[in-house]
Amino acid sequence: MYPIEFMSKPKTTTAKPTTADFSWAANSGFTPPNKTDVGTQNNIPAPSSSQASNVRPLLEELLKTLSVVIKSDASIIRIRPHHKQAPQPLCSLGLAPKVHEAVSIYDLPCETCKNPIIENDIYTADISACNSRIECQNDNCRFKSIIVAQLKSVKSPVTQLGVLTLFFKDKQEFDEQAGKTVQSFSRLISAIIEGNRSNLSAKRVDLMAERQAISNEIHDSLAHTLVYARMRTSLLLESIRTGNEVMSAKYSHDIEEALEISQKNVRGLIKDFRCGMDPAGLLHALQTLSEQFISRNDIELEYINRVAHLELPLEYEIQAFHIVQEALANIATHSEASHARLIVDYSDHYYVFTIKDNGSGGCTFTPVEGHYGMMIMRERAQRIGGEIKVNSSPGFGTQVQLFFPEPGSDWRKINE
Repeated sequence: MYPIEFMSKPKTTTAKPTTADFSWAANSGFTPPNKTDVGTQNNIPAPSSSQASNVRPLLEELLKTLSVVIKSDASIIRIRPHHKQAPQPLCSLGLAPKVHEAVSIYDLPCETCKNPIIENDIYTADISACNSRIECQNDNCRFKSIIVAQLKSVKSPVTQLGVLTLFFKDKQEFDEQAGKTVQSFSRLISAIIEGNRSNLSAKRVDLMAERQAISNEIHDSLAHTLVYARMRTSLLLESIRTGNEVMSAKYSHDIEEALEISQKNVRGLIKDFRCGMDPAGLLHALQTLSEQFISRNDIELEYINRVAHLELPLEYEIQAFHIVQEALANIATHSEASHARLIVDYSDHYYVFTIKDNGSGGCTFTPVEGHYGMMIMRERAQRIGGEIKVNSSPGFGTQVQLFFPEPGSDWRKINE
């Protein structure tokens, strides 16, 4: 990882301060948490953004290829919806439309039809004289021979995913090479089915996590304020009943303030959940955010990136972006600063995002709204295994630092 540095500077105007007016005493430092095993931190599971796809067209293409290689006249893949349930048709090639009527074929119910194994779990059978088929008028009964391959889990071979069956119009003499070919295809099919199931499971987990995140956001940023407003409403009604005009005016003001905060929080939530992540990635999103900050505020902001290539799971990018966004919004609203810095760095297996200003200090997060803002920022950091540190002193400005361990090396595999 080779460090590079990008700095976004404001357009030269007389209204805004310049770098000649101020200089930073030193770069922001970072001390990793006192962990005995940094490697353990690296194993934090990364959120997954996998999307399940329809595997049926792909499996149909595999069946077509296999039919050419093995010279079969028809084939069918059945999978088990659950390990205790019978396999159900997923896709087929060359069979009559009502493929479920061929159920008696694929599982070799008659022991007299079963021939020796030609390759591991690959079975062959001569079904031309099977008693259950002599009077059969179904088109599927025209076949004379079959090959049956068990589809097993790649991760757990004892788990059966389903069955692959190949049908032949003529009697066949199968050799070991045919068995190896079918076995190779059956393993590939098994991997595709299992991978698709994993993707579906991951998608469900992602959806549940997203709904939980929305619930947490609403609870943290809105529910508390509404409870406060409801309590003040009860006190207001009591003060009106007793004729206490002074307290009535105070409670009315409190309710109005709480509703204003709630309205602002609702707008923020709508904005957060409507906006997706910048397709160009987190670094580009931060560059854009910095430029917007500069154009809207009379504060000199330096965006310093010391990470040449930042590759993170989408969930990490979203949470980091919103934390930085909140910290910059706080600087713009409360800091009374002339200069600010946003630094992206990598140190000791940690990604570090530092937002600092030279403002009034003394923890510029306001008591009510800022309390919720900081709480949400910390919860965002915790979702990606990170932490937030705040240093603020009167006259020395405020520094907010987000840091989290580099995601485990398997997160890319999880998100494929």
